[in-house]
Amino acid sequence: MRVLFVSDVFFPRVNGVSTSIATFRADLERLGVQTILVAPRYTDEVVSAEQAVVRVTGSKVPGDPEDRRMRWGALRRALAELEREPFDLVHVHTPFVAHYAGVRTARRRRVPCLATYHTFFEEYLHHYVPVLPRTMGRTLARAFTRSQCSDVQALVAPSEPLRQVLRDYGVQTPVHVIPTGLPADRFQPGNAARFRALAQLPAHRPLVTYVGRVAHEKNIDFLVRVFARVRQSVPEAMLIIAGEGPAREPLRKLVEQLGLAEDVRFVGYLDRNTALLDCYAAASVFVFASRTETQGLVLLEALAQGSAVVSTAELGTKSILAPACGALIAEEREHPFAAAVVQVLRDAELRSTLSDQARTYARGWSSASMAARLAELYRTLLSPT
Repeated sequence: MRVLFVSDVFFPRVNGVSTSIATFRADLERLGVQTILVAPRYTDEVVSAEQAVVRVTGSKVPGDPEDRRMRWGALRRALAELEREPFDLVHVHTPFVAHYAGVRTARRRRVPCLATYHTFFEEYLHHYVPVLPRTMGRTLARAFTRSQCSDVQALVAPSEPLRQVLRDYGVQTPVHVIPTGLPADRFQPGNAARFRALAQLPAHRPLVTYVGRVAHEKNIDFLVRVFARVRQSVPEAMLIIAGEGPAREPLRKLVEQLGLAEDVRFVGYLDRNTALLDCYAAASVFVFASRTETQGLVLLEALAQGSAVVSTAELGTKSILAPACGALIAEEREHPFAAAVVQVLRDAELRSTLSDQARTYARGWSSASMAARLAELYRTLLSPT
C-alpha cells in the first residue's frame, strides 16, 4: 500500500503535527505501508537525507516567522511531478493549502482521501486575527471546518473529546479516534545532570518545566503567573520554557514585569533525541495549561521520562490525564494550580509515586499499535463493505 501525505508543516518546524506525521510514517513503514510526504521547504538549502519527502517552496507567514505557506503553483507542480507515482489514497494533515491540494489530487486520481484533524481551529483564530470578534471567528471557524470535513471520506481525531467537537459542529463524515503514540526511543532515559550543565543551571534548584510551542494559545502566560506564586513558597524554584514561537517576546516582558528575570530560563528548541529527553528528565515537575490541545503529546513524552505532571485537563488532554497516570489535575486558577505545583515540589514521596505511575502509564501508548489502527482504516477505505 502507498499513501500520499500532504501537510502545510513538517520538521524542522517543531510542533505536534510534525511529530505525529514523523511517528506514524516510521511505524507505517514497518507495517509495509509506504508513504511520500509533500511539505514546505523552510530554507533555501537542498534538504537531504529525508526519506520520501518532497519539499515545496513557500513564503513566510506574517506574524509567525517559523511557518511557511506553500505557494500554490509550486505545490501543484510538485504534485504533478508525482503523477506517475502509484498511490492508493491521500492523507491530508493540515487545513490550509495542503487540504485543497490533497483533495484535488485524490479526486484526479480517483482514490480515497482522509484527513487528520490535528488543530482545534476555532481557539487559534482569535490569537492570530485579534481584530475579528471572537464570536464571529468561532462561527467562521466552525463553518470552515464543516466545509473541509465534507471534502473527505474519513476523518482521524487524535482524541475522543475532539471527535465530539466535530460531531457538535455538525460534521457528518465518519470520525475515527486514533491518537499519536510514543515510539520506543521516547522511553530512552534522559540525563538530568547533562541538561543542567547544558543550560548552566545550579544543581540544587528545583525545575518547573514547560515544553512546547511558545505560542499565545498555549496559555504560558498563565504558567508564568502561577510560577510567581510558587516562588512565594519555594523561592529556590526555576521555571524552564523549552520551545520557540511568536509569544516568546511578550512572555519575556511579562517575566520582567513580575521580577522573575533571574528565575525563568528560555532554552529554545532542544534536540529531540538528546537534550529534549534530558530536559524532561531534569524536571522536578512538568506543567501544562493549554486549552487547545487536540491530544497533548508533550504530556506523554514527559510521563515517559518519569516526570511528575501538574496540568489542566482540557479538550484532548482529558484523554491522556487518566487516574494513576502520574499527574495531578488542577483547575485553571492561579492559586490552586500553584498549590498543586508546590505540593509536588515539597513532597519527595509524592514525586516518586507520580514518577513511577508516569512511566508505567506511558508504556500503554505504543506508537506501533496506533499505526496498526491507522493502517486498518486505510484498508477499510480501500475495500468498503
